[in-house]
Amino acid sequence: MEKRKQIILTGDRPTGKLHLGHYIGSLLNRVEMQNSGDYDSFIMIADQQALTDNARDPEKIKNSLLQVALDYLSVGIDPKKSTIFVQSQIAALAELNLYYLNLVTVSRLERNPTVKAEIQQKNFERSIPAGFFTYPVSQTADITAFKADLVPVGDDQEPMIEQAREIVRSFNSIYGKEVLVEPKGVFPPKGRGRLPGLDGNAKMSKSLGNAIYLSDDADTLKKKIMSMYTDPKHIHVEDPGRIEGNMVFTYLDVFDDDKAKVAELKEQYQAGGLGDVKIKRYLNEVLEAKLAPIRKKRAEFESDIPGVYRMLKEGSARANEVANQTLAEVRAAIGVNYFDEI
Repeated sequence: MEKRKQIILTGDRPTGKLHLGHYIGSLLNRVEMQNSGDYDSFIMIADQQALTDNARDPEKIKNSLLQVALDYLSVGIDPKKSTIFVQSQIAALAELNLYYLNLVTVSRLERNPTVKAEIQQKNFERSIPAGFFTYPVSQTADITAFKADLVPVGDDQEPMIEQAREIVRSFNSIYGKEVLVEPKGVFPPKGRGRLPGLDGNAKMSKSLGNAIYLSDDADTLKKKIMSMYTDPKHIHVEDPGRIEGNMVFTYLDVFDDDKAKVAELKEQYQAGGLGDVKIKRYLNEVLEAKLAPIRKKRAEFESDIPGVYRMLKEGSARANEVANQTLAEVRAAIGVNYFDEI
């Protein structure tokens, strides 16, 4: 008997193009797991979740959905190996979310560190959209609909996974059936954690305008790198420079496979005699080598946009079948399948 593959569920909010932070934080991990052949991968474009704080700008979500799909395809997510689907096209998710909301208290949602941090970042104060406040529950619906064993996410999403695990345990305990699968988070390997922004901000972010996008052309990439935060006291080439908090070296540590070269550059920079322009040019070569193949692949998919939409439609159809089966089992466990036997 063939062993059941472990199921993966992961995804992104379509609020703009994806950037290097997404690439290091989760996309590389997804591609590696997909290509291993050991997993059944579901990758969701979370448009409903994006609407929780963008409800008054639906056009932004619609336009970004295509951009995210192109980013997925360009980094190597393969629709023949992974099911790429759109959240809003899976009606079962909304019904599952409704059932799970009854198993979570307001105080528990308020304690979720990820939600608290994002509410502060977005300056919601007390004007928090209810959908945004409860989106950890919606995420649980997404995860459990596909009975995902593993959820590849960034480190900042660990509280969300823990909340999903709590809801699963509550559901299975209350209704006395092991219907739902308790998921585990899969976090980036060491050295692939959260990527800081070009300006030295702790997080690369679309909203902060400090990101390098996977779709940036060569000229844009170069301009962004030349503007990166380094050591403000390293004014002259001969001045000794600091590598701590210097974004050029932070990025080289992450992206340059030649670790001996990076170590040599650090030594030269700290001793004095190595200018910022020179190391920025070197970083540009490193990143261009990584992004050029992605850019080329993206251009190929951009030449057939109807084909990209067909891929999303087909993926959503497959996702619907799986989620509907889980919903039927959930309804039966709760006892709201009143007419199934008629």
